[in-house]
Amino acid sequence: MQFIQEMILQYGYIALFFSLALGIVGLPVPDELLMTFIGYLASVGMLNYSLSVAVSLAGAMTGMLCSYALGRKFGKPLLWKHGKWIKLTPERLEKVEAWFQRYGPWTVSFGYFIPGIRHLTCYLSGVIGMGKRKYLLFSAVGAFSWCVLFISIGYFIGAQIDFSHFHASLMHRFFSK
Repeated sequence: MQFIQEMILQYGYIALFFSLALGIVGLPVPDELLMTFIGYLASVGMLNYSLSVAVSLAGAMTGMLCSYALGRKFGKPLLWKHGKWIKLTPERLEKVEAWFQRYGPWTVSFGYFIPGIRHLTCYLSGVIGMGKRKYLLFSAVGAFSWCVLFISIGYFIGAQIDFSHFHASLMHRFFSK
């Protein structure tokens, strides 16, 4: 997380965008902590709240679309060949597919709030061939809600807690470059 914080402080919104996009694809980025930190930075005036939400949404959606495309292109053949290593037999894959056909769109929206599940739902949406428009709609609703929630938590809690020592150190780093 320290590295990501430094990248955000140095490169701002660009680092935020790529951190979220790569985190959604599957790199180990602590997304909720990152979003809360972004909210804090917005509360002390180092970032703009609305722009932070917009950039976060764009980064999350980019990652989600990449995961969807990977699942669509490579998913089933890859799972049929290597699924046994994760105990996903063809029969289980059929059950997951049937369940996902029924509840998948809502899982994409609400699964976004559960680490690990949000990554899996993106790939599975592509694997089962969910329509792109439906996927975009449900993933955008989930991503927007998630971004607003966690940035707002950081924004409102950050404004209430005295981080003056931390804030002074942050301001020195941010503006001394």
